[in-house]
Amino acid sequence: MDVRKTGIWSPELRLHHDPVEIHEAAAELDQQGWGSLWIPGLGGGDILGDAERLLRATENAVVAAGVLSIWRHPAPEMAAGHARLAREYGHRMLLGLGVSDAAAARGAGGTYRPLAALGGYLDVLDAAEEPVPAEERLIAAMGPKLTALAGRRSAGTHPFLVTPEFTAGARALLGTGPLLAPYQAVVVDTDPTRARATARGFLAPFIGMGHYASSLLRQGFTEEDLADGGSDHLIDAVVAWGDIDTIGKRVKAHHDAGATHVALHAISRGKGLPLTDWRHLAPLAA
Repeated sequence: MDVRKTGIWSPELRLHHDPVEIHEAAAELDQQGWGSLWIPGLGGGDILGDAERLLRATENAVVAAGVLSIWRHPAPEMAAGHARLAREYGHRMLLGLGVSDAAAARGAGGTYRPLAALGGYLDVLDAAEEPVPAEERLIAAMGPKLTALAGRRSAGTHPFLVTPEFTAGARALLGTGPLLAPYQAVVVDTDPTRARATARGFLAPFIGMGHYASSLLRQGFTEEDLADGGSDHLIDAVVAWGDIDTIGKRVKAHHDAGATHVALHAISRGKGLPLTDWRHLAPLAA
C-alpha cells in the first residue's frame, strides 16, 4: 500500500456538517497529490462509513483511520467492514489501531493491558473470514513495546505528538522495512504569538491526557513544559508553524530521521474545512 511521502490528517473530514463539501474537499486533496487522507477516531462513531465517503470521493489517495480505539470498535466488525471496502474501492483503506487509555478500557468492560489487548485484537483480525492483511493495518505506538509489536504484526506505526528525534528512535526500533508515519501538527501563520495560541487551542486537551503526557515526558519534556496547555518550547517542538518553507523543513526533518510518510494536520483558527491552509500546503504533497 503506497501512502507516498505526505498526507493530510483532518478531523474536519469527519466532523464537517456538509457531506457534499467533504466530498469536494477530498477530491481536491486527491488531485493535489497527497498520498493519504487520515481521519481520527474521535471516540467512536461510524469511522468506516466516514472512510467510505472519502474513498468514494478519491481515486488515488489511501484513506487511513488514524486511529480507531480497539475498545470502541469490535474487531469482527472492523474486519468485515475493511473487507467490504477493499472489494468496492480496491486496497486503499489503512486501518489504524490504538489502545487509548485505561478509562476507555474500563468503559468497554476490559482491563487496560495494552500489549495483550492489542495482540488479541490482531488475532481476531487474522482469524476473520476475510482477514485484514498486516500491510493494511498499523498501530498508534508511542512506547518501545508497542512499536516492536507494530513492526512484527502490522504495516508499521503512526505516532502522535512527536518530534523528529522521536521518529529517529522509532525507526531504530522498527528497522528499515515497516511504515513509520508520524502525525505532524502545522499552523500556517508567521506570527509567533498567534500561531502558538492556535496550536494550544487544539493540543492542550491532549497534552493533559496521561498517556500523551507520559510520551512527551519520555521525549525529554518537563512537567513545566506540559503546564498551561504547553510551553513555547514544547509547542515549537511538536508543531510546525510559519510559512511553507519553515513547515517543509520540519517535514524534511522527519523524513531525514527515518519517516516513510508524514501526516500533516492543518490547525486553523477558523471553523469548517481549512481549505485555504490545505491549498497553501499543496506544494508539500508528495
